[in-house]
Amino acid sequence: MQNTTSTVPLAGYSDRLSLRPGETIGFKISSNATEPFQAWLTRSISADPNPDGPGIIEEPVEDAFPEQSFPSRFQPFFPGSYGITDTEVTLPHDEGFLLSVLIFPTLRKPAKQTILSVGEVTLSLNETGAAAFCIGGNQLTTSTVLELRCWYRLDALYNPRTSSATLRQIPIKSATPGAAEITQKIANPIEPSALEGPVCIAARWHDHAACDHFNGKIEAPTIFGGPEATAGSVIARWDFSRDISSTRLRDDGPNDVDARLFNLPARAMTGANWDASEMCWRHAREQYGAIHFHDDDIYDFGWKTDFTFTPPADLPSGVYVMHIRCGVHADAMPFYVCAPKGQPRSRFCVLIPTFTYAVYGNHARPDYDPSWQARITAWDAYPHNAAEHRDYGLSTYNYHSDNSGICHASHRRPLFNLRPDYLTFGTGEGSGLRHFQADSHLISWLHAKGIDYDVITDRELHDEGVSAIADYDAVTTTSHPEYHTRETLDALQNYRDNGGNLLYLGGNGFYWRIALHQEEDGAIEIRRAEDGIRAWAAEPGEYYNAFDGNYGGLWRRNGRPPQMLAGVGFSAQGEFNGSYYRRKCFDPQYDWIFEGVEGDLLGDFGFSGSGAAGFELDRADQRLGTPENCTVLASSEKHGKDFMLVPEEQLTHLTNWAGEPEEKLLRADMVYFEVPGGGSVFATGSITFCGSLPWNDYENNVSKLLENVVWKAIE
Repeated sequence: MQNTTSTVPLAGYSDRLSLRPGETIGFKISSNATEPFQAWLTRSISADPNPDGPGIIEEPVEDAFPEQSFPSRFQPFFPGSYGITDTEVTLPHDEGFLLSVLIFPTLRKPAKQTILSVGEVTLSLNETGAAAFCIGGNQLTTSTVLELRCWYRLDALYNPRTSSATLRQIPIKSATPGAAEITQKIANPIEPSALEGPVCIAARWHDHAACDHFNGKIEAPTIFGGPEATAGSVIARWDFSRDISSTRLRDDGPNDVDARLFNLPARAMTGANWDASEMCWRHAREQYGAIHFHDDDIYDFGWKTDFTFTPPADLPSGVYVMHIRCGVHADAMPFYVCAPKGQPRSRFCVLIPTFTYAVYGNHARPDYDPSWQARITAWDAYPHNAAEHRDYGLSTYNYHSDNSGICHASHRRPLFNLRPDYLTFGTGEGSGLRHFQADSHLISWLHAKGIDYDVITDRELHDEGVSAIADYDAVTTTSHPEYHTRETLDALQNYRDNGGNLLYLGGNGFYWRIALHQEEDGAIEIRRAEDGIRAWAAEPGEYYNAFDGNYGGLWRRNGRPPQMLAGVGFSAQGEFNGSYYRRKCFDPQYDWIFEGVEGDLLGDFGFSGSGAAGFELDRADQRLGTPENCTVLASSEKHGKDFMLVPEEQLTHLTNWAGEPEEKLLRADMVYFEVPGGGSVFATGSITFCGSLPWNDYENNVSKLLENVVWKAIE
C-alpha cells in the first residue's frame, strides 16, 4: 500500500476557497499529535511577513467563530492514479483466460509497476523494466526489457488444460526492439479464490487500496475467457476513447464491467494508432484511446471533515484565514467570503484569482535552496516548502516522476504556498512574495485608504457570469490573474462593455486557457500547447483539453489576446526585480489620474522586486487588440539584461512580432481607455505594481495615482 503520511505534523485544507453568507465550508485536518488542536478565525489584511513592510495584519473574528478545540487524528493520503471496477470479476478457473493490453511505459524504477490486476493475478513491469505475469504463487518474466516511450502489446495467458502460462510482449512498430515470449508450467496450484476481485488498472489492489502504480500510457485493456482471444469470449473490454471528459471507464463487453478513475490520470492522450493526421481528439477518438497514469498523481486527498464554518449574514466580505495549532505546530487556511448574491455591500470589488492560486499550488521552484530557511526563520514565516515536501503533490509548473508535465491542479489538498506568510523567494530585496501573499499588498492598501470593498473569486465569475460583478461600479484584479476560462473572460468583457470600470493591476494576466472538470469539483486542467512561457511542453497531438475538448494553451492562440480585454498583454519576463515607470501622457484630460503626483518617475521603490514595474511585463499592441483610443499613460524603462521577450513575441534571433528593437519592447505600459458602452479600463501591465502600494506607509506616488483612479471609478 502506497501512502505518504507524516512529513508535516499538522496540515489542513478546505473543501472550497470561497463562499457566501449562509453557505458552509469544511476544513479537513491531519494531526500527528494525540492532544486536541485549536482552531480560530481571523480576517486577513496583510499576509506579508517582512518586518520592514506592513507585516502580518489580521483581525480576530471571535463573534463569528469562537476559538475551539477538536480531536487530533492522523489522516493519510494515497498518491497514484488508477482505475478500478465497480464490481468484482471472476476469471474462469477451469477454462483459463487471457489478459491483453497496450502499454507505453515512461519510467523505470526499482519497484514493481502493475498494469492490470484481478485478485492474485497481475500483469506488470518488474524492477528491471521487463514484463511479468503473476498468477497465484507463479510468476513468468520476459528476458527483454521494454523500451521506454514505445508502444507494446502484452498478452498474459493461463491455460489450465496444459497447466501452463504464457507471456508475450509484442512491439507495435516493427522498428521497436523488445519482442519476447515465454511459456512455462504452473508449479503451484491455482485456487479459484485467487482469480476473484475487482479489476484494477495501472495498479495492484491490495487491502482495499491501490499500490505498485504504473507510469505510462495504457490502452484497450481486455480480459478474455478461455485460453484463446476470441470476440465471443470477452469478459471485459475497456475503450478509453469513450467519455474522455469523464472519470468513468466504459466496458464495451457483454457484462458492463464499468470502472472509475481515481487521482485524475491524463486523458485525451494519443494512442498506439495515432498517426498525426488529426490533432483534436474529438475528431478522431479512435486514435486517442490511451490514458497516462502516474505514481504521483494526486487530486483530492480525500480527508474527512473535522469542522465546518458558515459565515453569518452580517460578516463583511473579505479575506479570511482559519488558523489551527497543536503544540508547537501550526497551519493556516485562507478562504474568501463574498457578499450575498445580488446584494453588493460596496461599490468596489476585488476579483481574486483562485484558479491561478490552485494552478501554482505547491510549486516546487527549481531555484529553491535550503538557505532560504534563514530568512523564513528570521521573519517567522511559514516553514514548509513544496520543494522539501514533494510527496504532497506538486504544481502544474513541475513534472511527474516520469518527467511528463503535470497538467491537473486542485485545491483539495494542503497547498503550502497558499499560506498567509509564505515566501516565494527567500533571497533578494523586498518581501519575495507572489500570488496570495503579494495580493495582500492591495488588500492592505484598501484598508489603509478607507476604501470599502467586496471580494469575488473567479469561481463565482465562472459559475454565475457577469451577474456576479454587474452591480459593482468598479472591479479590480490583483497582481497576477493568469489563468482563465472562457466564461470568466466573457464575464469581464461583458462587464466592461456594459458600463463597468475594470482595473487590471497586474502583469501576465488573462494568459493561459484552462478547463474545469464537470464531475470532480475543484479540478483544473492546463495543456501547455505550442507557445508561451512554459514550464513544460505538451506532446504533439495532446494540445486539446480532455475536460472540455477545447484547444488549450495561450488565450492569444485561441483568438483572445489579453490586449483585447485589458489593452495590454504579456510581452517580457525577467528575474524577480523591478524598475519604474516614466510618465508619457501630458494630455490635460488625464490630469485627474496624476493629481497630487509629483515628478515623471513612478514607483522606483516597492516590496516586490524593489520597483513597481518588474518581473513580468505587459505592453500595448494594436495588432493584438489594444483599442485605438487607448492612451499610454506611462511606460517602464531601464530593465536589466536578464529580461527577455516571451516566446510568442520572439520570432527568430533577428526578428520579433512587433518589428521593433527588442530593448523598446522590454517594458510595462500603464494605459487607460473608455469603451462605447460607458465602461473603462485602467491597466498597469506589471506583476510588481501592487508591491509598491504599501511603501512609506502607503504614502507614495503609486499609491496616490491608484487612489485617484479608484475614487474616480466609483464616484
